[in-house]
Amino acid sequence: MMPEPAFSCIACGAVHGELRVLPLTGGTGAAATRADDPLTARTRAVWTAGDFDRIGQSYTPGAAEFIARLGVQPQERVLDVACGSGNLALPAARAGAVVTGLDIAPNLLATARRRAAAESLEIRFDEGDAEALPYADGSFDTVVTMFGAMFAPRPERVAAELIRVTRPGGRIAMANWTTDGYISRMFRITAAYLPPPSNGPSPLSWGDPRIATARLGGQVRRLTLTPRTITFAFPYSPAGVVELFQTFYGPTVRAFEALGPEERASLRRELELLWRQANLATDGGTRVEAVYLEVLAIVN
Repeated sequence: MMPEPAFSCIACGAVHGELRVLPLTGGTGAAATRADDPLTARTRAVWTAGDFDRIGQSYTPGAAEFIARLGVQPQERVLDVACGSGNLALPAARAGAVVTGLDIAPNLLATARRRAAAESLEIRFDEGDAEALPYADGSFDTVVTMFGAMFAPRPERVAAELIRVTRPGGRIAMANWTTDGYISRMFRITAAYLPPPSNGPSPLSWGDPRIATARLGGQVRRLTLTPRTITFAFPYSPAGVVELFQTFYGPTVRAFEALGPEERASLRRELELLWRQANLATDGGTRVEAVYLEVLAIVN
């Protein structure tokens, strides 16, 4: 396997080199991660910064399409891991599923609860960690995660937990940013400005088919990997989008906080150029298409 260039991850604060596959450790349960675990605390701090819902709203149609492709049925038990403000949980509940959403960020769960209440949808939202899911073995028919569980710092624990809480014959569906797509480009621009604090696997490794297969393939009876495209649509110019990310997207908020004035200005210019070059909108807004890897696994 050829190594990826090292880069500092703005989502988890680590510098990542080669995309490493770590062995599965088996089901861990809720006791696996201590409340004072520094990696968990760092992840929580990132995603409680800002307000990710302001970003997540930009691709709600693509999230709904993700759920629609699964053909979720009434009374199907669905768990949305790292659910954020409910982009997958809400359309699953609209389809009649019995839905639970879990996230590490209480502010995002509060927004998800408000969104569900506004539609009179009954969804259980729990605060918790993707690396230590507080549910019994085989509790769910379908476990989903979109651009969420991939950011947990220990992917081997995430893989084991997703499998553990899915019933035999049930399915896991993940949407993961790829190592060479638009979001990767945005992360790498930002990472060039940050010092590398530690080693660890890249969140983007979940978007590498080889690594997704290595993490899940031995534990499932069927694995389907499909490149998909999702659209970010904002009623703002590219400069306005960068301002939105700088203010509300936790990883970008933290990145700008760590930089001095000159570096912040330089980073902002580079990000504005990236969004401007990729912009497909002609109405003064911003529309950008980003590739992700859809991972669909049927559990043994």
